[in-house]
Amino acid sequence: MSGGISNIIVEHLHLHDSFNGIEFMTTKGRGGYIKDIFISDVEMENVHLAIGATGQCGSHPDDKFDPNALPVVDRITLTNVVGTNITIAGNFTGIQESPFTSICLSNISLSITSDPSPSWICSNVLGFSESVLPEPCPDLQSSYSNFSSACFSPLYSNGHAAAL
Repeated sequence: MSGGISNIIVEHLHLHDSFNGIEFMTTKGRGGYIKDIFISDVEMENVHLAIGATGQCGSHPDDKFDPNALPVVDRITLTNVVGTNITIAGNFTGIQESPFTSICLSNISLSITSDPSPSWICSNVLGFSESVLPEPCPDLQSSYSNFSSACFSPLYSNGHAAAL
């Protein structure tokens, strides 16, 4: 089993002229976790995919991995994000046997450049949203205020990240 990444706070990002903005990647056989991530105050311009998370990122370095090891992606919060000239707002493609959970989106405004393609693509993901434009896929439309305890948020009073 792989390790993981958790209790991460990222603030004040400016991303421009990039294919991907914010992206999380994992795959079956990796195990491990990506959890308790808080990203805020992001500005994007000229970005193809603003926000993404995939559970199908590809291959393994050798054949000595456990194909049954499933990664956990849980409690990722993105807030206060603005973007201009964005092609796809979000693509969340989880794993059927281990869906991505508690993806929390709030105060996000992305100006999409292409009308014919969907602005959000989602499968095997569950989450919450509030004040998100364009409107996210149904899997991410649960009311944020009803489930805020499932979302990850930092506490600055003691210098440690914690769940609220």
